[in-house]
Amino acid sequence: MYGRGTGRGYGGGHWGGGLGIGPGTTPPVVKRLLIANFAVFALQFLTSGGRAFGPIEQLFAVRPILVWQHGYLWQPFTYMWLHSVHQPFHILMNMFLLWMFGSPVALLWGPRRFLRFYLACGVGAGFIISLFPYLLVAFGWPAEQLAYPTLGASGAIYGVILAYSLTWPDRTIMLIFPPVAFRAIWLIPVMFFLTLLFGGANVSHIGHLGGLLVAWLWLRRSGEAGRGLLSPSRLRYHWNRFRMRRRLRAVRRDDEFRRRDRTFH
Repeated sequence: MYGRGTGRGYGGGHWGGGLGIGPGTTPPVVKRLLIANFAVFALQFLTSGGRAFGPIEQLFAVRPILVWQHGYLWQPFTYMWLHSVHQPFHILMNMFLLWMFGSPVALLWGPRRFLRFYLACGVGAGFIISLFPYLLVAFGWPAEQLAYPTLGASGAIYGVILAYSLTWPDRTIMLIFPPVAFRAIWLIPVMFFLTLLFGGANVSHIGHLGGLLVAWLWLRRSGEAGRGLLSPSRLRYHWNRFRMRRRLRAVRRDDEFRRRDRTFH
């Protein structure tokens, strides 16, 4: 992803105009989170013995049945530091997103505030992951899903991306593939679409939604960036603005076509 410094709210020399890949500065708190995640991943790899779920995953990934029926209450806290050793893209993508979107938020908020938010989103998503299958079982879904494991930092990452997109909603984001540019306010919908398209069957959408829910509650309660954007009236405003821009572009294309048509006659 590329970022262009055209949005409102950026201040300071690190976030000026121009096209670039990622943030200009990586704050220490983000560096430490990256190091911690990669260190745990290396430990997972060394102890896995070639298995998809080694002893670390068995003990520290979230399994709802273990959390609530066997007392493994630490799992909603520990699952977010684990990633699939058989799918390195899992940790690489999560850490890339943390670096790219977490760095500017951490620089703005400060390390303690950012770390509390990151952990709250991840842990909150962990508890939602452990509780939601019980709700499904109550509505008749098979009970075997209570034993499915979940791991990864995606809940925390999605919370950070929501904070970024609401802090700088007009900042331009450019995907490398596909090469599409859009405003940061559309980051979450775009990511959900790409996850549905390319993520496969093992993606925890509940974890993603859980991280977003915790982030939304945090931002609403604390009055952080984007408070107005989170209200239905502001969402309707942005939707109507988007539709108006599309209509204006259509009118301009129509006027251009008519001018060309008159030239030929």
